[in-house]
Amino acid sequence: MKKLHFKLLFLLAITILSCTKEDTFIESQSEDIQFPKDPLTTEQINSKISETIDNTGDFDWNEVDAHFLWSAVVNGQNILSIGYGDEGQSFSESYDPLLEEKKNNILNIVIENEKVPDEKLIRVEHEIINVIDIEVKNIETIIALRNAHGIRYLEPNGYNSYIPNSAKSSSGCDKNPDTISSSHYTTIAPNNAQVSWHFNEHNIQQAWSYSTGAGVTIGLIDTGVSVSQSLLNSGGINDGYSNGRFVQKYGTFIDSRWWWSSNYDGPQDKCGHGTAMASAMASPRNDNGMPVGVAYNSNLVAYRATEDVLLNDYHERKGVSKALTQLGNRSDVKIISMSIGYVWSIGNIKDAVRYAYSKGKLIFAAGGTSTSFTNGFGVIFPATMSETVAVTGVDDGPNYDRCNTCHSGSKIDFTIIMEGNNNTSKAPPVLGFYNGQRRYTGGSSVATATTAGIAALVWARHPSWSRTQVLNKLKQSAEFYPYKNSSFGYGNIDALQAVQ
Repeated sequence: MKKLHFKLLFLLAITILSCTKEDTFIESQSEDIQFPKDPLTTEQINSKISETIDNTGDFDWNEVDAHFLWSAVVNGQNILSIGYGDEGQSFSESYDPLLEEKKNNILNIVIENEKVPDEKLIRVEHEIINVIDIEVKNIETIIALRNAHGIRYLEPNGYNSYIPNSAKSSSGCDKNPDTISSSHYTTIAPNNAQVSWHFNEHNIQQAWSYSTGAGVTIGLIDTGVSVSQSLLNSGGINDGYSNGRFVQKYGTFIDSRWWWSSNYDGPQDKCGHGTAMASAMASPRNDNGMPVGVAYNSNLVAYRATEDVLLNDYHERKGVSKALTQLGNRSDVKIISMSIGYVWSIGNIKDAVRYAYSKGKLIFAAGGTSTSFTNGFGVIFPATMSETVAVTGVDDGPNYDRCNTCHSGSKIDFTIIMEGNNNTSKAPPVLGFYNGQRRYTGGSSVATATTAGIAALVWARHPSWSRTQVLNKLKQSAEFYPYKNSSFGYGNIDALQAVQ
């Protein structure tokens, strides 16, 4: 998350939500509650969201009233995402008549209150996870659904105005090369293979004497991998000391203005962020004079599920949940790395994380990267989930300070050194978007990718181990173990100790 993708949070206007005497009201099913006829504006919605986050550190659509939720739905392409089933019933892999009954009841409520026939009701059903997205225009529908049984959450998954679109297109994206200082890497065999300076802070190079990640498959959910970077594609990922492995690329992001579209945009990176994460984890060790990945003999399955790192778009949220369920269903995938996120939890992604977790996946998520202005914001979703392992970046000074753009907090599990003390060193070098190019990138994004690579080294060393055993070994190798720091978890990982 190198780009300062939360930089516009502070530009959101603070508007007092109020109703005048002239407002017309719609009476809810509770006789003592009345709601305005007209929806709130995006400015009013954003103001209330900002106020809630400032006061509580979080935001939850389940905690707002029906009018506020309806306003966000109306301002978000009329998309209402409905998580159905009993509490905790995030997914279902087989037919369940009771679950099907709950879903049909939901559809009947929407049909009745929207006054549309079933065949004209626009809806999208998710695979495996118990979520259905439906076009909703009337507040009466929201009220009726909130009074219904078998609904876990209602969310306006099309509402993307909290982070303005002007910020969205550049969030975390960078395809430009950098001039890399020779002081920020060392060279090893084969001739001129480059090891990032931060690898040696975690004894990663020394760990290669025991493991290089061979036989372990890492799933990357991000913006994809560049077709123009041959070292991360089938033609170049097996080169030099890297051999006997594969890379596969898939696309679950839909590029369309229509939320019900199935126009998948393909697996190729158009942003640059996913390419950088793939490089940090798995770029080959060869004689091309390029940066080496942590697990340079691991397999890589990369998904283009988003167009940038900020999950504020309906198609990104659906793309991530679809990628999670597909990776969850692959027995060869051991690790999932996600250097993406949002400022509050997203129901369909939460459900999909729980599905992948139920399949034994070790899921790493970035703690958050932003400007110094918004560094007060805590750990972001999905790193906030207990099913994920949250990672952030720190500097190499003696006081354990987070990197200049990194988030920290009680949800963090591990840290990786991302910059020098007092910001005296650049971020780690990785492969660039195009052949023959390199760039710097850091923050909690690369910290997460680095940790996923270390986990691959451990799992390759002990292929019969479970997720719990691998995670425990990472904890035992970290600086604060057996204790957990309130801001930095178990601290910096020693890769050499982890593989021994």
